[in-house]
Amino acid sequence: MEYSYVGIIAMEVYVPSQYVEQAELEEFDGVGAGKYTVGLGQARMGFCSDREDISSLCLTVVQRLMEHSGLSYQSVGRLEVGTETIIDKSKSTKTVLMQLFEESGNTDVEGVDTTNACYGGTAALFNAVNWVESSSWDGYLKYNYNTNTMLVGPNAPLAFERGLRGTHMQHAYDFYKPDMVSEYPVVDGKLSIQCYLSALDRCYSIYRNKIHAQWQREGLEKHCSLEDFGFMVFHSPYCKLVQKSLARLMLNDFLCHPSPDTESGPFSGLEAFRDVKIEDTYFDRDVEKTFMKASSEVFENKTKASLLISNQNGNMYTPSVYGCLASVLAQHAPQQLAGQRIGVFSYGSGFAATLYSIKVTQDATPGSALDKLVSSLCDLQARLDSRKKVSPDVFAQNMKLREETHHLANYIPQGSVEELFPGTWYLTRVDEKHRRQYARRSVSDDRPLEAGLLASSIAAEHIPSPLKKMPRIPATTAGPEVLVISNGDH
Repeated sequence: MEYSYVGIIAMEVYVPSQYVEQAELEEFDGVGAGKYTVGLGQARMGFCSDREDISSLCLTVVQRLMEHSGLSYQSVGRLEVGTETIIDKSKSTKTVLMQLFEESGNTDVEGVDTTNACYGGTAALFNAVNWVESSSWDGYLKYNYNTNTMLVGPNAPLAFERGLRGTHMQHAYDFYKPDMVSEYPVVDGKLSIQCYLSALDRCYSIYRNKIHAQWQREGLEKHCSLEDFGFMVFHSPYCKLVQKSLARLMLNDFLCHPSPDTESGPFSGLEAFRDVKIEDTYFDRDVEKTFMKASSEVFENKTKASLLISNQNGNMYTPSVYGCLASVLAQHAPQQLAGQRIGVFSYGSGFAATLYSIKVTQDATPGSALDKLVSSLCDLQARLDSRKKVSPDVFAQNMKLREETHHLANYIPQGSVEELFPGTWYLTRVDEKHRRQYARRSVSDDRPLEAGLLASSIAAEHIPSPLKKMPRIPATTAGPEVLVISNGDH
């Protein structure tokens, strides 16, 4: 059975219940003012205590989506986990999630984990879409769920445009995690930026060629540019890179245009850059600044809204680009989204990247699938505002505890369960055989979190935050790098 509108039906967003102000963290880490807030474009950073790991995060977001959507566990036919984080080199996180299905009796659920840095979620999402479009789909009450917060199925309000994916994959050691006893990566900052930007160039070129071929078959003779997208969202290691990436697409449009108007319009005053070679511009500050300025209005209209979660919660690794998509949906009315094409650029170190597009349904009437999807995300800002602010010292102590207890056996987590949002799954213990046990905080406990700083009960030893002691992207520019459900732990 074939469906023309396979895509995203529902989304669920989870952010940790605690955050640290980046301005305060700059002072705590002894770096220059603006290093994180301006260099990264980040205001706050959410983080997890030792009470949460990849399995607890996924348990939380899957159950919340099922509860909020009213979907039966019996109607799920495939469950894909996209992540860059593993806590077991054999057992998949997906099998842990099957605990949620036990009461329904549904064990006929395909799919396991897909892992590759920040691209794991996109690969899992593509697996889900491909499964619905394939002969494996039984045509009945079966849905695909991708643990990057998305429910995938037919007749979706956010439909994947068929044949419009531009993918680039290449071998590089730009950002990787070879130490199995550490949560931290090895990072080549300059190489990582070059890989990201070169992948963006290549994916955009392939995507434009494919959509141009489609248009030609339909009798249209036109070339794809940023004007053909209502919104453009990117994988967001840090907000400033996203703004640079949007400028990068304008640079591509300018260089590929057969006869750009440099007297007026978006390309006004850019004639001096007509003959630059794209591969020579990754670290060209003149090109970067000029095209960021030239694309500023496009950025405001098509991309800035996507950075809500990135700005308030930081880099979420695998779910990052889908946190950006959720941010767009949360800040626009269905009528503003209807009929729009949303461009999505996903990147994962190592490296793997795809630029694809989603077409939003035209039906924005009250009670429509699009209306329900947007309504489910309209409280996103309120959820971010309901988190508890902690001091940089408390943040650093939490990270130190995670470092010291990472992969320990016979361990009981020390983090406070009371600080978690109601309905959050958390780790209760790891036994002597490394078997992990989880529980869920009561959903009925809806008392608001108290405002103000958490007091640290630990001695006043100054422990640098991981932002300072760990190599971050970009190593050669204004600042270091720092869903939503954070399948890659902070």
